[in-house]
Amino acid sequence: MRVASRHPNRAPEPIAGAVTDLESVHADVRDEASIIAAIADVEAVVNAVSLYVERGADTFAALHVQAAGRVASLARSAGIDRLVHLSGIGADPNAQSPYIRSRGEGERAVRAAFPSAIVIRPAVMFGPRDSFVTPLAKLLKRLPIFPLFGRGLTRMQPVYVEDVAGAVTRCLRGDTQSPVLELGGPDIYSYQDLLKLIARHIGRRPVLLPMPFPLWRALAAFAEFLPVPPLTRNQVELMERDTVVSPGMPGLDLLGIRPTPIEGVLDDILA
Repeated sequence: MRVASRHPNRAPEPIAGAVTDLESVHADVRDEASIIAAIADVEAVVNAVSLYVERGADTFAALHVQAAGRVASLARSAGIDRLVHLSGIGADPNAQSPYIRSRGEGERAVRAAFPSAIVIRPAVMFGPRDSFVTPLAKLLKRLPIFPLFGRGLTRMQPVYVEDVAGAVTRCLRGDTQSPVLELGGPDIYSYQDLLKLIARHIGRRPVLLPMPFPLWRALAAFAEFLPVPPLTRNQVELMERDTVVSPGMPGLDLLGIRPTPIEGVLDDILA
């Protein structure tokens, strides 16, 4: 198994129990030659490239749309059998949000270049070393008053990263021909209820303070001037939208995967 990234030397140590027979190679989705080298002599490709903050040439259009189409086109030209493209629940080429719109446009670009590609749209993912539950738990430990996005009513259906990985594996194996899958966990939470669940698990009882979205957008606009912004306007926009599996969309059940509840792995995530 080959893992391609711009900085292969920064690859983290494998998590206990994970596959260790990995080859880490350099590739940049903006550079055709490096993509061609990375996908040489492989049977399948998974594109999991994503971007939350635009910086210079790294724009949503460049990475989510143009690069996604480039990877798909080169994979097809190389005669690769299967391509799985990771997008996200809510991807919409007609959305006002640049991030969400670019995700939808990226799906179109992939489909045009590699018609048999499978698009996987996961909800927000949780797992060891994640960028969702782990940072929330750290903040809840430190802050006696925790600011909510709006009133904390945005609905979320977090999905375990191992379930997503299992779904990708089964798609590569040919277990489904469904062109689009939406992956969510077994439970739907409001943002507020999810915070309460994590807080209980770590023995905290913070005061949850509602904050209007316009204030969050203003704060995020200032934060984006920082070298590493803790919050962006695109992330605020995502928190204004429910991220749950659409009714009738195929998902983990189609692949025979029973979704893992977040309560069952919180100990592992926060260890």
